[in-house]
Amino acid sequence: MDISSAYRSTIMPPTLMPGDKVRFVSPASTPDRDSVLRRAKILEGWGLRVDFGEHAFEKLSFLAGKDDDRLADFNAALGDPEIRAIFATRGGKGSYRIADRLDYGALRHDPKFVVGFSDITALLLALDRNCGLVAVHGSVMDESGSHPTNMALRRLLMEGGGVLLTARTNENTAVLTTGGRASGRLIGGNLDTIAACAGWALPKLDGAILLLEAVEMQIGQVDRQLTMLRKAGHLDGVAGIAVGQFTGFRPSSGGLTVIDLLRDHLERLGVPILGGLPVGHGDDWLPVPHGAPALLDASGGTLTVAFRSPLAA
Repeated sequence: MDISSAYRSTIMPPTLMPGDKVRFVSPASTPDRDSVLRRAKILEGWGLRVDFGEHAFEKLSFLAGKDDDRLADFNAALGDPEIRAIFATRGGKGSYRIADRLDYGALRHDPKFVVGFSDITALLLALDRNCGLVAVHGSVMDESGSHPTNMALRRLLMEGGGVLLTARTNENTAVLTTGGRASGRLIGGNLDTIAACAGWALPKLDGAILLLEAVEMQIGQVDRQLTMLRKAGHLDGVAGIAVGQFTGFRPSSGGLTVIDLLRDHLERLGVPILGGLPVGHGDDWLPVPHGAPALLDASGGTLTVAFRSPLAA
């Protein structure tokens, strides 16, 4: 993939400025109200004005209210010219239920940040597939504003530029790293949600850098999902694989680990693999632009993602 062409094919939201208004919405599961309010205080400390979707704290079983209500909150934020960024209160489950009904036209007319991860991967994928929006895979940590994750998110949203992630040798997926370099748009996120989106919300991955992370799944589930993605052709043509944090896994009864399973599936693709990236549900994870041009250097242990200008391949 020509990285300059990839840059031109995306929609880049403008950076946030002090005084801009942002909104928390709940497209998936119900959040803890106190946690959201603490995160809102952090954003206010950045000089932003914060409000909340009408149904942000509702609860209907595992969902934050009815599908139509969660969708209405999200689309209202998309269509409100005063709102400059949309933050998901949490992941959980349920964003995939509404991802096909987002107001993509509003974003084409007035691009703005969408920030979330985990189950919110469904929205990031759908936004990329339907309008090419560069979103943010990440969230505000429910800790001090000076937490490294929050500082990285602030730089990304309010200063722009690029993001450089360095693989960590203490992450269990670090041993998956091969060698070589690859460039392409960074697409993906939570493996469970990627699999749920295959065939309807998952963008074409030809020429892309596929980002993968997962948390607290059975090894058999990972095997089913990767098998389906490979055999259905969804992984055909990927340029490289960026592997983040796979946390909360136990070996199978026969001793097979999730790392063994990932190696078995991913090495069949014959592309550069960079593991050990601080992206996902583990400790001290970092935000990263989703859908933006990226350069994966497996030999050097880095993933560089552009946000305002193309990268040199």
